[in-house]
Amino acid sequence: MIGIVGYGAYVPRKRIKVDEIARVWNKNGAKISSGLGVKEKAVASWDEDTSTISVECARNALDVAKTDPQKIGAIYVGSESHPYAVKPTATIVTDAINAGPDLTAADLEFACKAGTAGIQIVMGLVKAGMIEYGFAIGADTAQGRPNDALEFSAGSGGAAFLIGNKENEIIAELKDTYSFTSDTPDFWRRQHAEYPRHAGRFSGDPAYFKHLMGGVNGLLKKTKTEIKDYDYFVPHQPNGKFPMLAAKKLGFTKEQLEPAFFTPMIGNTYSGSSMVGLAGTLDVAKPGEKILMVSYGSGAGSDAFEIEVTKNITNKRAKVPLMKAIQEKEYIDYAQYAVHRKKLKGVQ
Repeated sequence: MIGIVGYGAYVPRKRIKVDEIARVWNKNGAKISSGLGVKEKAVASWDEDTSTISVECARNALDVAKTDPQKIGAIYVGSESHPYAVKPTATIVTDAINAGPDLTAADLEFACKAGTAGIQIVMGLVKAGMIEYGFAIGADTAQGRPNDALEFSAGSGGAAFLIGNKENEIIAELKDTYSFTSDTPDFWRRQHAEYPRHAGRFSGDPAYFKHLMGGVNGLLKKTKTEIKDYDYFVPHQPNGKFPMLAAKKLGFTKEQLEPAFFTPMIGNTYSGSSMVGLAGTLDVAKPGEKILMVSYGSGAGSDAFEIEVTKNITNKRAKVPLMKAIQEKEYIDYAQYAVHRKKLKGVQ
């Protein structure tokens, strides 16, 4: 049995409303908010980045797992906003949680699915007996060019999952996984470019929906399961509209998506998106219930997972449910947002 023994998430307290961003650019905020399905987004402070978010997530996960950090054999951090081009985020996490040095660590990048790629890698290492426990983290402080569509939805946040193979510790079994990948460049950022670019309407189809559905259908075929076998649906959430439409196409209800549906309140946390959704779902899931999680990363690909909650979940949950933590917030205006997200050049 391979599964999650601890989980933790973190979303910055600061928020900016879509209406406030629209006001600055003389746009119709209500129309944009309705079109994206996003009301506000989480904003990382000037002293927060992917490394600090990852550390907070990992500490929260260890608080749930009660595992000795020295037993961790791998740490992988997936993000498209690592603070250093050359200098791993994963080693920062390693020291901050008092793990190592007897472990392997690396940063991963695959747009918004780098975190779930880390889950797959750790699953393999644990199953092979190479490590006892491993961390997979997905975190981002997502970027959006001023006045671009991304600026209205690109948020900050992340989640971490400690994975092991001891049956008495596992709170959610990772029963199987399947990936669907192709060269579909719907979103990209060139080397040294500050902001990403996107292919507009093509980001929906043939990008998001083709790969998300491909991942789900591939998993169902591989595991010989059906949609009716699952109690919860946790998709990647680039906005508030796409995941709702994907759930409807697949046959999931709004109620099955709701525990994972944070984008309208915090924006798209990129590599943290589906993983934050899984953390929220584990806050409410009951023993025996099944979760279908599927990430999506531009470029493009998806990772789908069959997950079954165990009886151990009743004694191992986050002290503060993610939904409650998200409700602790502080609104800022666009001027403060520009300072925190370092959009004012030449200012130290």
